Amino acid sequence: MIDGLPLADVHLHPARRATLKVPWQQWVQGFPTTTAGLYTEAGDPDPVAFRRHLAEQGVDVALLMAEYSPRVTGIQAIEDVLALAGDPGETPRIRAIANVNPHYHFPVEDEVRRQLALGAVALKVHPVHAGIAANDPEFFPAYEVCRAAGVPVVVHCGTSTFAGAKNRFGDPVHLDDVIRNFPGLHLVLAHGGRGWWYDAAAFLALANERVWIELSGLPPRRLPEYYARSNWNRLVRKMIFGTDWPGIPGIAANARAVAALCPDEETRRLVLAGNAARVYRVEVPGLDR
Repeated sequence: MIDGLPLADVHLHPARRATLKVPWQQWVQGFPTTTAGLYTEAGDPDPVAFRRHLAEQGVDVALLMAEYSPRVTGIQAIEDVLALAGDPGETPRIRAIANVNPHYHFPVEDEVRRQLALGAVALKVHPVHAGIAANDPEFFPAYEVCRAAGVPVVVHCGTSTFAGAKNRFGDPVHLDDVIRNFPGLHLVLAHGGRGWWYDAAAFLALANERVWIELSGLPPRRLPEYYARSNWNRLVRKMIFGTDWPGIPGIAANARAVAALCPDEETRRLVLAGNAARVYRVEVPGLDR
C-alpha cells in the first residue's frame, strides 16, 4: 500500500540485459539508481531483490511486460518475466502481460493462447516497435482470442525514442477500427497518447466505456497540462496507474504525485488500483477495505 491506499503498477519492464538490443543507460532513461542492487552479475533481475523493491515502494500488484521487438529493443520472453513471480499469495503479487508481434509470431492467435495459458492476464501489442498498425488485420485473430476470453488488450499509444521505432503507428485513430470490430474488448492505451495524441486518446477513453488511459512514461505533474482540453474530473476516473519502470525516479514518488491530482479518495482508489483490478481481473489486497 501507499499511504493507506492499495497500489497496482500495471507497466514494468524488468529486462534481462543479455536480451536487450538497446544500451542499458538508454533503457533506464537516466535513472540508473532505480535498478541498483536488483540485478545479478549476469545481468538478470534478481527475483527476491526485485520483489523486495516493489514491496518497499508500496506495490501490492505488479504487471510485468513481455516484449518481442527484435527490430527495436530486443526480446523479453514471457518465460523470463514469469520467472520473477513469487508465491501467488505473497505481496507484491506479480503477473505477466503477454506480447505478440505479427512479424515474429505466426499464427498470432496460437501464440496468444500459449502465453495466456502460461498465466498472462493481458495482451500487449506494440505497433510502434512491431512496425504495424494496431488496426492491421494481422492483429485481428489475437484480438478475437482476447475478446472471447475476457482478457484486455494493452496498446502502446504514443511515441518511442528508440531507433527503429515507427511512430506513425502510435496514433490512437487506428484503434477506432478495433473498438468497432471487437465490442466488449477492454483497450488500455499505454502512455496515454504520449507525444502529440493526448486529445485523441482522451476522446476515446471518454467516449467508450471500455477504453482506458494508462499513465506509464508520463510525468505526473504534467498530466493536467497534457489533458487540459478534457474534463479532468471525468477523465481521471478512466486512468490506470503504471510507471514504465525502470525509466522513472521511483514508483512510490509517482504514485503519490498521481494521487495528489485526484479530486477525492474514491478517485484515488480507482486510479491507483481499482480500475486495474476491474480491467485486468486481478485481486488487489486491501482494495475492498
